[in-house]
Amino acid sequence: MTDVVIAGIGQTEVGEHWEIGLRDLAYNALHDALKDSGGLKPQALFVGNMLAPNLSNQAHLGALIADYAGLTGIEAITLEAAGASGGAALRQAYLAIASGMVDVALVVGIEKFTDKIGSEVEEAIASTSDSDFEAVQGMTATAQAALLMKRYMYENDVPQDGFASFALTAHANGVANPNAMFRKAIKAETYAKAEMVSDPINMFDVAPNADGAAALVLTRRDLLPSDWHASHPLVKIAGSAASSDTLALHDRKDILYFDTAQISAGKAMKQAEITLDRINFFEYHDAFSIYAALSLEAVGFAIKGRGWKLAEDGEISLKGKIPCATMGGMKARGFPGGAAGVYQAVEAVTQLRGQAGANQIANAKYGLIQSLGGPASTAVSHILQALD
Repeated sequence: MTDVVIAGIGQTEVGEHWEIGLRDLAYNALHDALKDSGGLKPQALFVGNMLAPNLSNQAHLGALIADYAGLTGIEAITLEAAGASGGAALRQAYLAIASGMVDVALVVGIEKFTDKIGSEVEEAIASTSDSDFEAVQGMTATAQAALLMKRYMYENDVPQDGFASFALTAHANGVANPNAMFRKAIKAETYAKAEMVSDPINMFDVAPNADGAAALVLTRRDLLPSDWHASHPLVKIAGSAASSDTLALHDRKDILYFDTAQISAGKAMKQAEITLDRINFFEYHDAFSIYAALSLEAVGFAIKGRGWKLAEDGEISLKGKIPCATMGGMKARGFPGGAAGVYQAVEAVTQLRGQAGANQIANAKYGLIQSLGGPASTAVSHILQALD
C-alpha cells in the first residue's frame, strides 16, 4: 500500500479568541496548511468539531468552512466524537487517501469555547457523556475525572502531590511553543498551592478550555514531485486505529483501565509493524492528569497503577524514557475540544520534521498520538513516522 503522508500543517494560537468567529479561525489554519503543502488542491474536507451546535449555534461546518475557503464543490463533512473529534477526522481522511478514492484531503480541527460562557459551557460539555444516566444527575466531566482520580489514588497509595509532574512537565514544554495558551513553567510549590477545582483535581490537573484551529493536508507519497523531500521533510501515517467503549463510565468492568486506549494503540502499532520501544514520543490526551496516567498504563509504557510514578520519576520529560506532551500538551497549549487531535498531529509532524526547536526530541522517527472522547469512550490512535 502506498504511503499516506502529511504534506502540510497549519495552526492558530490557542487562547480566548473573542474577536474572531468559527469560519475565520478555521480559515487561518487551513490557509497555512495548504500553503505549507505547496498549494495542493484538496478534493475532500474532514472537519473535527465537538460543540459548535451547542456553543456557536452552528452545525454543518463542512459546507460552511469549504464555502468560506473557496472550496465549494468538494466533499465536506463534519466528524464528532467528543474530545476525539479531531483524531476521528484525521482517521477518516487517512482512510479516504489510503483507499485511493481521494488524492488530496484537508483536515481541519476547530473549536470556539468563548461563544458561550459559564454554566452554558459546562452544559454543552456534559452532552458528550451519557445524558440519561450521568449528565442528568449533574455530573460534569471534571467531577467525573475527580472521582476517577480519587479512586486511583486510594487503590495505588498515591500521595496528594502524586500527579504534579504531569502539570510541571507540560508547562515546562509549553514555554517554547509560540502557539501555547500558557508559556510559563511552574514549580512544585505552585502546584501544591493551586486552587481546588473538584477534589482531588486542582487547577493544574485540568486542561483549560480554549479556542483554536489546526489543519493538515494529506496525500499519497507517489503523487508528490520527486524533489518534494528536499524542502519538506516527509512524515507518513504508519498506523491508524480507533476503538469505542461504553459511554457511561459505571457500565465498565474496570473504570481504572482505558481499554480503548490499549486497543487502538495496539492496532496502530501492529499496522505500523513496530513495537512500543521504538516510539520516540507520546502525545497523550491530558485533558486531566488522571487521563494521562491511565493512558500511559493502557498503552503499555507503565504497569497498571504506576503511570503517575513514571511522570514523577521524570521519564515523560523531553529527555526521559518516553517524552510526552512535547509542545505543552493540553495542559499548557490549551484544550481546543474537537480540534485537540489535529493539534497533536501538527505538533508531532513538527517533531518528526526536526523543527521543534528547544523542544526537539533527538533523532525522533516515530510518534504516537492519541485522542480520547470522554473517559476513553472513544480512542483514536495514530503512529506518525519520519521518512528518510
